[in-house]
Formats: sequence, C-alpha cells, structure tokens
Amino acid sequence: MSTATATPSTTSSTAGDRGSALTGTGTLLWFMLRRDRIRFWAWSLGIPAFMGYFVVALQQVYATPEDVQAVAPLFQGPMGALFGGPGYGMDDPGLEHLLAGLYGVYIILGAALMSLLTVVRHTRAEEHSGRSELVRASVVGRHAQLTAALILTAAMNVVVVVLIGALMSGQGFDAAGSWLFAVSAGAVGMSFAGVAATTAQLTEYPRAASSAAGAVLGTSFALRALGDMTSEHGNVLSWLSPIGWAQQTAPYTLNRWWPLAISAAFAAGTMALGYVLSTRRDLAAGLVPPRPGPARAEPWLGSPLALAWRLQRAQVIGWSIALAVFGAAYGAFTGPALDIFDDAPAELVAVMGGGEEIANGFLNVLALTFGLTIAVFVVLAVQGFRGEELSGRAEPVLATAVSRQRWLGCQLMVTALAALWLLVIAALATGVAAAVSVGDAGTAGDVLLAGVVFAAPVWLVLALAALLYATVPRALPAIWLLVVYGLIAGFFGPLMDLPDAAGWLSPFEHIGSYPVDPVSWVGTLVLTLAATAATAVALVAFRQRDILGTG
Repeated sequence: MSTATATPSTTSSTAGDRGSALTGTGTLLWFMLRRDRIRFWAWSLGIPAFMGYFVVALQQVYATPEDVQAVAPLFQGPMGALFGGPGYGMDDPGLEHLLAGLYGVYIILGAALMSLLTVVRHTRAEEHSGRSELVRASVVGRHAQLTAALILTAAMNVVVVVLIGALMSGQGFDAAGSWLFAVSAGAVGMSFAGVAATTAQLTEYPRAASSAAGAVLGTSFALRALGDMTSEHGNVLSWLSPIGWAQQTAPYTLNRWWPLAISAAFAAGTMALGYVLSTRRDLAAGLVPPRPGPARAEPWLGSPLALAWRLQRAQVIGWSIALAVFGAAYGAFTGPALDIFDDAPAELVAVMGGGEEIANGFLNVLALTFGLTIAVFVVLAVQGFRGEELSGRAEPVLATAVSRQRWLGCQLMVTALAALWLLVIAALATGVAAAVSVGDAGTAGDVLLAGVVFAAPVWLVLALAALLYATVPRALPAIWLLVVYGLIAGFFGPLMDLPDAAGWLSPFEHIGSYPVDPVSWVGTLVLTLAATAATAVALVAFRQRDILGTG
C-alpha cells in the first residue's frame, strides 16, 4: 500500500510574514539610538557648542562695530570668498554677518560630515560586518535599515538646527536670519545624508563609501569656492553646490528661504536613488564590483610592515593631496592677511601670538592648525586597527608567525611615519605659498620647521591612543578629548586667559611657538620620549588581552 504525503508549502506565507519593505524600522531605529547613545549627543551638541564658542569669542575679539569694520577687508575679495563664502553683507558687516557668512561654513561642513558618516555607519558598515545579514534574517523589510539610518540622521540635524537657531536668536541677532542660517546647515546635512545613502550602494566597503561621499563634499566646497572667487556673490558654479545653496540664502542680509527648496529636492532625490539602487544589488555587495588583485603578490608585500602600509596607503595619499591643497591656499592668504592685521583689534593680535611679528604669529597658527589636523589622522588610524581586529582580518595574520607586538608595532610605525610625512607636505605647501605671497624666500624654511616640530605632540597622541587600544579598547574614543583640549588651549586660550597650568595639559603647548618664539627642543625631546615610553607599554599590554576583546 502506498501513501501520498502532501508537503506543506511555506513560500506562500513568506511574503506575508516579511510584511512591508519598512517592517522593523522602529526597532532598528531604537537599536541605532542605543548604539549611538554617546555619539549622537557628541555630534548634536558638539556642533552647536562650536558655534557657541564662535559667538562668545568674536564678541570678545570684535567688541565694537569699529573692530568689525577694521577686519572686514580681510574677508572681502577672492581670498575671503575662498574660506568664507559669497560675502553677503560684507560691505557693511555686523558681527552676525561674520558668524553666518564666514565662520558658518565650518558649521555647515560639520553637519555634512556628521550626516554622511552616520548613514554609512548604520548601512554599509553594518553589511560589511555581517550584522545586517543576521538582522535581515528576521522579519525586517528591505528598506528598514536605510530608513532608520536616515531618520536617525534627521534627528541629529534637527537637534543641531534647534540649538543653533536658539543660540543665535538668543544673542540678540535677527531671529529670521538666525533660524535661516540654522536651517541651512541642517539642509546641507540632509543633502549629504542622501549622498551617503547613494554611495553606500555602490561599493561593498564602508571606507570607500565614506570616501566617495567625502569626495562629493570636497567637490561641492571647491565648486562653491571657485564660483564665489570669480564673481561677486557667486556665479553658476556656486549654484552647483549644496554648500552654495545654503550660503546663497544670505542670512541677515537677504534672508532668502527659496534656495533651501533646491536642497530639499536634492536630498529627496539622492535618498530616493539610494532606495532604488539598494534593490539592484545583493546583500553585502556593491553595484561597482571590487577590482580583482593580481594573481601573485609582490615579494616585498610579505611582511607585517608592508601589510600595514598597504592598509593605510589610500588614506595617506588622500590626506596628502588635501593638506597640500589647503596648505597652499592658506599660505597664499598670508600676504593679504598681514595687510589687514596692522589695524586689527588687540584681541585678534593676541590669538596670533601677540608682539610686533604678527606675520610669524599667523604662520604659527597655520602650523598649529595642521598639527591638530594630523592628530585627527593618527587617532582615526588607531581606530582602524580596532576595525581590523573586530572584522576578523587581524586574527589570520596573528595565526601565522607574526607576533602581536610585531603586528601592532608595524601599524604604529607606518602611522608615525605617515604623520611626519603629512606634516612635511602641509608645511612645504604652506611655506612655499606664503613665501610667494609675502615675497620672502626664508618664510618657506620657517614654516617647514614650525610644522615639523609638531611631530612630537602628534606622536604622543598616537602613543596614548595606542595605549588605550591595547589596554581598554572601549575607552579609545576618550583620546578625542585630548585633541579637542589641544584645539581649545591653542586657539582660544589667549582669549579665555587660561592659566599657564591649564595650557600645559595640552601636548601641543610644549614645543614653543616658532617662529614667534624659539623651538623648545627640551619640550620636544620630552614629548618624544614620553611617546616612546607609552608605545612600549602599549606593545607589552597588547600581549595581555584577548583578540576581539572589548576591554
């Protein structure tokens, strides 16, 4: 006797069980908020706090309308347009025009970086780590993760907009202009959230997705700068940039809201494109396939040192190009700046180092700027070590004859040499441009030395970051506090009249203020020895903890 067995079909119920493409968005959003409980507020409060400092500091530096008028020529013309914007209101500026029209571009860039990094972090990075595959195996819609990431990013931008708008209007500035400026910054943030939503679909690597979105941001800044430099209040090039749309609102001058409609359309279009592209690829894959490598590796690649260089090569090249470009631009600004500083307020002269050699003070400020920037590079590099460990790529290397100390030591050696290289590149580009601008060939050598001595504090930051990574990896983000404190003490200490003891807590304050003052070779040596000692302790400590441990 035979029995026919009916096999129940499950395929018909799968689609119903999955729900819509947005099923699970709320749950994923809650998980993202939980994961970013510190990062969310660090960005959302940090950007308004930075704007708040600008407000307080400029009120001290430019205490009277005459002080504002005296410095206004510095921000007029092509060089002012390069660093600030189209220059609305600069013919008869008030303090609010300086804040929104010049320093506001840094707030706009901060909102853009916050947004693009957040979207990539919660989309492409999750797929690359394999967590998305586990999540998508449950009852989660195809678009839930991208939607939750965009909602999270929008919430961060809303906090930024509300706090900046309240801050500016609370200082007595025109309310309409204050809120227009704040909303403009948020609009740029959401525009680049859309850009990141698109680039996250193109490549399977989160670093490449962030780099592509960052390249769009850099191109937008360049187009805006070229447009504003070549024509008063900008030309068609300015209108090809999301940054340009925000600045063309002209807060406190024209108070135009309609350019933000372009920003809204761009943000909606790029987000929609991201959704469409996400349906054209497989999970964890990108629309642009990775380039296949050679069949056989070169002999010189068969070492941990070569591997460390290969992992950081793209970042070093990108940072080198960016620092060379910005160094040349800032250096070319030296001549026009010095013409203005003769009539500048005393507080501004104090920021530049004071004294009669204002030119040397300006060059020292440029060197400090690049030193802090490259400190950011080394911290990001150490966070990359942690990423290699958590992704599982470090373990196969350590399973060979490569020791933990050798692996970490090679990573740190490449990062330290790369930091020195970047300092040289930035200082050379700045020095040569400054020498041409002021007509003094000796300026190039002064700037080169001023930049190179910052290697000692940068190496100390690198060593302390490595020590945190080797001992308590969860505490690694705390190293950013040292970098931020160095920025506050270096740039704002003279304005806030910080005591000497407070300044000495920053490693960037121990090398002198060359070319204003002689280089402190003793301080440079002490910082270098401290960095060496911290590195040695980090190498020993790295042997004592588990790989993939969280401290």
